[in-house]
Amino acid sequence: MNATTQSLAVETSSTRMSTARLIGAYLEEIRSECVRYLRAPSFLLPTLLFPTVFYLMFGIFLGKANGPDAPRFFLAAYSTFGVMAPGLFGFGVSLAIERDGGLLLLKRALPMPPAAYLFGKMVMALLSASAIVALLLGMALVLAHVPLTFAQATATFFTSVLGVLPFCAMGLFVGSLIKGQGAPGVINLIYLPMAFLSGLWFPLTILPGFLQQLGPVWPSYHLNQLALNAVGLGQEGTWIHVGVLAIYTAVFIALAARRLRRHG
Repeated sequence: MNATTQSLAVETSSTRMSTARLIGAYLEEIRSECVRYLRAPSFLLPTLLFPTVFYLMFGIFLGKANGPDAPRFFLAAYSTFGVMAPGLFGFGVSLAIERDGGLLLLKRALPMPPAAYLFGKMVMALLSASAIVALLLGMALVLAHVPLTFAQATATFFTSVLGVLPFCAMGLFVGSLIKGQGAPGVINLIYLPMAFLSGLWFPLTILPGFLQQLGPVWPSYHLNQLALNAVGLGQEGTWIHVGVLAIYTAVFIALAARRLRRHG
């Protein structure tokens, strides 16, 4: 039985599942992803701590020296930086490792909805992003005394949390291309330069002109612009950035689906 036949068999069996079993399959995938991450603190703790420690150092302790708006600026920037990791690493690294270990092939052979596997990973990425942004908002309000209104704080939270989705799609595509052993290094080669060139560590105006022009190429740049709008510092339109992020998400999902159908 080839991969296409297996996929059709799984899809046929999933359409015959009752609604209760269908919901149960999705919930079980979410539960297993949550348990897996809780049992891997070496991934979860750095994901939570890196953006919060950076914000504490550069946005709070050193931020006021760069002007009164610096803590607000770095709240948006490190919220974007923080939510990139659950998407890129949670999808890219784990998918590459699970493909190498044969788990993805096993999942396809099981009588379960094909989308449940990816849905569980997406929910876990959203939960991780929610924890990161909640921590950053708490630090901004309590430690840095950033004067955010309730509407601004709410907009920052939901903008940043939903902003994990394009990076889930990007991670999914990268994870479909690379082997498990090299996945962390490849993801870091994407993650860190993208953050640097998007103006997340300091304003893009500090960089040379040709590097400033590269900013809009990256999805992190557009998410950061939305986060800056949410905290009251943005100067550009909202919908163009939403549209760009939606296009990034759709394109990477389509490329990943094509790759996984052909090569598993």
